[in-house]
Parts: sequence; structure tokens; C-alpha cells
Amino acid sequence: MPLSDKKYAERIQTAFSKYPDKRSAVMPLLYLAQEEYGWITPEGIEEVAALCEMDPTQVRSVAGFYTMYSKHPKGKYWLQVCTDLCCALGGADKFYEELLQELGVEDGGTTEDGLFTVEQVMCLAACDKPPMLQCNFHYMENLNIEKMRAWIAEKRSEAAKAK
Repeated sequence: MPLSDKKYAERIQTAFSKYPDKRSAVMPLLYLAQEEYGWITPEGIEEVAALCEMDPTQVRSVAGFYTMYSKHPKGKYWLQVCTDLCCALGGADKFYEELLQELGVEDGGTTEDGLFTVEQVMCLAACDKPPMLQCNFHYMENLNIEKMRAWIAEKRSEAAKAK
């Protein structure tokens, strides 16, 4: 059970300390499971259920309701590009098409190396800084394809070194 490893012990205890009971920590612990596995796996559901002292069906229903939990495998870097109206007016549509072309994927696709999954989303509430995207829930703003090419190259280099 990777979530019970020492690697996550402090973060689990921090989550529990913020709530009146263990069940209330289900959402932050689902984030940890997604971080560990790359998506909400059946094993992750079981681990979170055990930690929160809940039935796995209850945990599965929480994970299924919210869009921030991935129900399918994703790349190591989950790139969600906002293409809502404000961002579209700021060049997001063109940026998104260039990004798909750069990575050689279609909307919602994952690169062959398994590093990047790209999808478009509606409104990430950074309307003043388009084009922008959310990578694994961290914002990257005021983007252009040149900045993204450099960032992609950096992440691919890091992955090659880690092998």
C-alpha cells in the first residue's frame, strides 16, 4: 500500500488534522492517490477507503463526481488548456492547436512516451493571463508555443536522465 509508506505519512496526518473526522479527508487523500498512481486506480480507492475508514463504494462515488480526479491513466504531466471565451480571445485556441501539433496528439491524447496528456477545459479562472494551462493542478500563465517547447524539452530531458 504505497499511500501508507513513510513518503506520505506527514501529508496524510496533515490532511487528517484539518478535519473533525477521517472521512472528511477523503478528497485530499484522493489527490495523494492520484499523485502516486497517475490516476484514481482501484487500488487507490481501496487505500483511501482504508485510511478514511469508509466503504470503497463511498470513496469511488466521491472520485466519480469530481472532474479533478482522473478515472483513466494520464501522462505524467496532465496539461489542461483553458479555451473558454476570455482565454480564446487571448489566443488560447491557436496555442492549443500548436501544443497538440508539437506533442503529436489529438484532444485528450497522451504522447507515446507517456509523459504528456493534453485536453482542453472550460475556465480555470485565470482569465487575465491567457493563454494558460493547468499542469497537474499548477498554473502556467501567459504562455506561447516557444515557452512550451522549452518546458516540454526540459521535462523530456528530466525523464531521460531518470531512466
